[in-house]
Amino acid sequence: MIEVSFDGAATSNPGLAGGGIYINEGNGKEIRRSLPFGVLTSNHEAEFAASVAALHCALEMGYRTVSFRTDSQLVNEALEKHHVKNKLFIPYLNEALSLIDHFDLFFCKWIPDKQNKNADALARLAIQKQMSAKLKPKKEADS
Repeated sequence: MIEVSFDGAATSNPGLAGGGIYINEGNGKEIRRSLPFGVLTSNHEAEFAASVAALHCALEMGYRTVSFRTDSQLVNEALEKHHVKNKLFIPYLNEALSLIDHFDLFFCKWIPDKQNKNADALARLAIQKQMSAKLKPKKEADS
C-alpha cells in the first residue's frame, strides 16, 4: 500500500501558506512535492488545501490503494465523519470526499507531528520559496 503523508503550514492568520506531500512507494522510491498556496486564512485552511492537493497527486500517479497520514486532527476527523463545522473548510472537504471515491481503498490516519517531519519540511519550504520570491528585486525593463 502506498503511504502518502501531507501537511500544511501558514506564516500567520492570514498569511503565506504552503503544502507538503511526501509519498513512500515502498521499494525505496520516494516522491516529494512542495506546493505554494499563496495567502490563506489559517494553518487549518493550509492543512485542508494540502489534503486536496495530496489526493490529486495520488490520483495523477495512478495509485488505487492508499494510506494517507496527517498530523491534523481536524482534517482527519473531517474525512472520517464527512463533516466539518467551519464553513470555510466545507468546499475542501467536499472536493476531498469526491476525490476519495476514485480510490479502490483509502485510509487516513492521524499521526503525531514528529512522524510527519518530511511533509512538514516540504510545506515550510513552499513558504520559504514564496517569501524569497517576494524579496527578489524586479528587473528593470530595457530602455
